[in-house]
Amino acid sequence: MPEYGLKVAPNTVAYADGENHKLVVEFAIPGAPTDTIDVKILEDSIHLTAPARDIEYVSALALGWPVKPDKAEATYEHGLLRIEVPFKDPMEDAVKVAIKAGGAETKIKTIEA
Repeated sequence: MPEYGLKVAPNTVAYADGENHKLVVEFAIPGAPTDTIDVKILEDSIHLTAPARDIEYVSALALGWPVKPDKAEATYEHGLLRIEVPFKDPMEDAVKVAIKAGGAETKIKTIEA
């Protein structure tokens, strides 16, 4: 891969869709060929590199709410990369904890008036 002289942060907007089910992230990366755009998504971040002519667009976004990276969808049209990825349910990986009865018994004491 050739070395690019200038790294540039693309104009970026990130927001929740109208129902708050998905995160939508849009990167303005005009001139970047589709086959050279590299997007990686983790539960808590999105990373982008996209070479275009003599510059390279680069971005790393930390997400405030976890997402499901394997469900992400991306489209690129007229220099705008749009990524939609569903938010992760905070209880999705929750593990039910078994509760054992304690060893000491509780005794009730009555108070006489």
